[in-house]
Amino acid sequence: MPADATTAGATAYTLTQAYAYCERMARNHYENFPVASRLLPARLRRPIAVVYAFARSADDFADEGERTVTQRLALLDGYGAELDAVARGGASGDPVFIALADVIARHELPLQLFHDLLSAFRQDVTQQRYADSSELLDYCRRSANPVGRLLLHLNGAASAENLQLSDNICTALQLINFHQDLVQDYDETGRIYIPLDEMQQYGVGPDHFRDRRNDEALRGLLRQQYRRSRDLMLAGAPLGRRLHGRFGWEIRLIVAGGLRVLERLDALVDTAPFARPRLRRRDWPVLLWHSVFG
Repeated sequence: MPADATTAGATAYTLTQAYAYCERMARNHYENFPVASRLLPARLRRPIAVVYAFARSADDFADEGERTVTQRLALLDGYGAELDAVARGGASGDPVFIALADVIARHELPLQLFHDLLSAFRQDVTQQRYADSSELLDYCRRSANPVGRLLLHLNGAASAENLQLSDNICTALQLINFHQDLVQDYDETGRIYIPLDEMQQYGVGPDHFRDRRNDEALRGLLRQQYRRSRDLMLAGAPLGRRLHGRFGWEIRLIVAGGLRVLERLDALVDTAPFARPRLRRRDWPVLLWHSVFG
């Protein structure tokens, strides 16, 4: 991704090159859950890689590097303006937007979903605490749920019920990511993605994360967070059976992966609550079994 919006047009990209750029970005970023994986129908892999490249690069504006708050917000605002411009048929020199304009036009994707993502990234720049669960879940509505909704639109399966099931899965995945990165988020950005009212209920403060304090208060709070995430994931799991073929299998695999990480977190909460469990090669046979039979 170009370092900032001023250099985005320095290189002229053809549409083919722009798609290849986005696909490389999707391959080069590690994720616990598949990104445009080989399980997906071939016709969906490239557009999904483009959506991922947009979200990944915008998220990097919010989090990466040594930019000031003002600079980060300016870059995100620039992304919003360029998004509107390409939606109106304007030209772009940025490979992400060259490919994204083609994907939006071909698949008639709702522009608001991309703006929702940008809204969440702006919030990451300016907000470090969440008063209650409704405030945190509203953040997830904009930071994670749009990706699932875009996948359904790409697959021609964006019914009201499917969208709600997808929202449950995506919110759960976002929360699981927070659970894995508790101290990293606090150390690197000062953010705590746990509702403040629930922290107060258990007697947990920021010093627990700063000092890596492992006590019963923290463990009780984390178990409550894991239960919420598991309930959401299970509430969304029927989507994998409603969708047929490889796309449905991909959804089932993602659900199984999320639940597997929650199992690891639960197993570690007494002894290593700040660990960062990741899926490993040995997990995949279990996940595949669950995605087929579970």
